[in-house]
Amino acid sequence: MAQTLFDKVWNKHVLTGKEGEPQLLYIDLHLIHEVTSPQAFEGLRLQKRQLRRPDLTFATLDHNVPTIDIFNIRDEIANKQITTLQKNAKDFGVHIFDMGSDEQGIVHMVGPETGLTQPGKTIVCGDSHTATHGAFGAIAFGIGTSEVEHVFATQTLWQTKPKNLKIEVSGKLQPGVYAKDIILHLINQHGVDFGTGYALEFTGETIQSLSMEGRMTICNMAIEGGAKYGIIQPDETTFEYIKGRPYAQNFNQSIGEWQKLYSDEDAHFDKVITLDVTNLEPQVTWGTNPEMGVNFSSPFPEIQNINDERAYNYMGLKPGQKAEDIDLGYVFLGSCTNARLSDLIEASHIVKGKKVHPKITAIVVSGSRTVKKEAESLGLDKVFKEAGFEWREPGCSMCLGMNPDQVPEGVHCASTSNRNFEGRQGKGARTHLVSPAMAAAAAINGKFVDVRKVVV
Repeated sequence: MAQTLFDKVWNKHVLTGKEGEPQLLYIDLHLIHEVTSPQAFEGLRLQKRQLRRPDLTFATLDHNVPTIDIFNIRDEIANKQITTLQKNAKDFGVHIFDMGSDEQGIVHMVGPETGLTQPGKTIVCGDSHTATHGAFGAIAFGIGTSEVEHVFATQTLWQTKPKNLKIEVSGKLQPGVYAKDIILHLINQHGVDFGTGYALEFTGETIQSLSMEGRMTICNMAIEGGAKYGIIQPDETTFEYIKGRPYAQNFNQSIGEWQKLYSDEDAHFDKVITLDVTNLEPQVTWGTNPEMGVNFSSPFPEIQNINDERAYNYMGLKPGQKAEDIDLGYVFLGSCTNARLSDLIEASHIVKGKKVHPKITAIVVSGSRTVKKEAESLGLDKVFKEAGFEWREPGCSMCLGMNPDQVPEGVHCASTSNRNFEGRQGKGARTHLVSPAMAAAAAINGKFVDVRKVVV
């Protein structure tokens, strides 16, 4: 019987259970961080259980990590979570990418960079943006703390198989338009719940032409469209990315199996969405969820409901205004969505030789120490610092404000992160989601500009 890519990976991991009912899946890789793991470890202790597979469990520190002085953790709760994970990793034999280590960084970047993330795996983490790893042809999804404990104890998880939704993307992106714009536009057009109950397979010539970084950006934000999973067929681009990474020593033995991971031509999808990106513009969100966005040249929409009214009031904006009318005060280049090396390189091209606008506070936070070191070896740190950006240590940073990096109340921030919810980047912070190139251009100009005219 013909199968989708998702079906193939799922079916190989089912231990028991009938289709249509909860099924017990074997989990190949469990990634953990300091925020959602403490209670799960404590549950093991209370039940006097061991960690089932410490060799398949890897920890990193990211959410609470300060990005100026990483070892000066002033928040008591943050410090407690960090030291607790360090102790738990030691007690249960878990490899930890510790504070200041070469591999430390955001969990969804550490997995791919170390070679832990591989095609055909089932990957879980107590973080919703675990869908990022689906860019490699893996089934990757976020789980709750009780589920973290279940995987700790059994290396399995009960899940109900979702339906399949194919998103076929065609057309060549214009210079200045990126993967981030594709996923923001999809969410704007189809809503924050179009993927609920589905696994999203992103396919088509446009997706195939993207780098692994671009593919990760798209799968990362599948969750913002209501989906739990995003997945992309692995190909030569995938294999070339993985080859030679520390935890990919099985590469030569595995590549034959990886090459079989694709949706059969006559595989059934429960729903299909098509998108031609030939004329796609840079995207900017105006409201308080990722659906509330527009093409750069389009005015903000009229108020349709109470949610729109609340969003406009919170953001201090009005229908009919445009992105260039937003009074920006902050620019954030970072997060698990857009803090990879290619993102920083793209932004540096726009910044080089220029100065940050006097009214803008601009910061760059690499998603991992690996990216930070690679960027510094290319001299990107000098480019950004000479322009007036702050060059920070790696971590989640201003994406979610669980650390000292927060946008002041009432201030508008151009952000390369994934969520623009009320208070996400700090109490009263006003977040606008954009690509790294759009954020960089905004930092220089003091407002949003059409980055297509900047990069050409």
